[in-house]
Amino acid sequence: MQWLVTGGAGFIGTNFIRLALAAHPDLSIVNLDKLTYAGNRQNLADLEGSGRYQFLQGDICLPAHVERAIELAGGRPAAIINIAAESHVDRSITAAGECVRTNVLGTQVLLDAARRCAAQRFLQVSTDEIYGSLGPAGRFHERSPLAPNSPYAASKAAAELLVRAAVHTHGVPAIITRGSNNYGSYQTPEKLIPLAISNADAGQPIPLYGNGANIRNWIFVEDHCRGILAALERGRPGEAYNLGGTDEIENRALLGQILGLMGKPSSLIRPVPDRPGHDFRYSLDSTRAITELGWTPQIGLTEGLARTIAWYRSNPAWTAQSRDSKFAAYYQGQYPTLHHEAAPR
Repeated sequence: MQWLVTGGAGFIGTNFIRLALAAHPDLSIVNLDKLTYAGNRQNLADLEGSGRYQFLQGDICLPAHVERAIELAGGRPAAIINIAAESHVDRSITAAGECVRTNVLGTQVLLDAARRCAAQRFLQVSTDEIYGSLGPAGRFHERSPLAPNSPYAASKAAAELLVRAAVHTHGVPAIITRGSNNYGSYQTPEKLIPLAISNADAGQPIPLYGNGANIRNWIFVEDHCRGILAALERGRPGEAYNLGGTDEIENRALLGQILGLMGKPSSLIRPVPDRPGHDFRYSLDSTRAITELGWTPQIGLTEGLARTIAWYRSNPAWTAQSRDSKFAAYYQGQYPTLHHEAAPR
């Protein structure tokens, strides 16, 4: 059994490949990844040469790169799992074109390839942000209208519509998963939780947008990856499945919990100007995934944060490599009010 995974050198992709190979001893995976700022080939270096994992650097927007990856996967992979994405809202606000190119054009290139090679399954990993923002009550279900508010979310919603069109027009056996906010090992330090951990360990200020009252529904990455695998194996083509965690928390309370677990002072938290168009709250109703796929999240936020903190503290070289000069330039541009307090390292 051979699968093609795109974006497998990134955060979710790395965790998914490890989970899938452990779950299926007869499985081999080709990982097609462009290796942008969020991808790191070393994440899966221990698997290279195993005979069950091959890495190919390439761009999902280029049909020739996708065709080469399909050839490496035997010409007709049993599944194509599209995890590749420009997934950072902050970056999409200042450079929306990259999101549109990768998330929209790249998805269409993969759908075209799936048709040509008659892939048995196509799975599109999407996000809860396609639904837009909630008030203090309620949850999103799969039939909630798509109402994205950021360029990133809009590009992911557009990709979903292309997947839907491929199912209904061409019969592509495609499934969509919509995950809530992920956290865990191998996540780029630009994102909130790893940024908080690495800054706190270095005694540096931790940026908090606005008043910090925005609420997110968090899911441990391994739980999310188990949901993706369940949807791939048991989901119905043409359907979408919400994969939400059980924990909702305000951003300021989340940072307080992280600092408490690390034994660091809350004085490290620094308010910064709010993100433009910042969604107030996300919350997913995962009933369909629970009943149809037999999936449930298993790791609560307290345990997941403790495991995440332990991973980053056990892998300082990985964090140091990720917080390079390009990261420093991004950080200083994104949080100019903090630049005078401490330079990231």
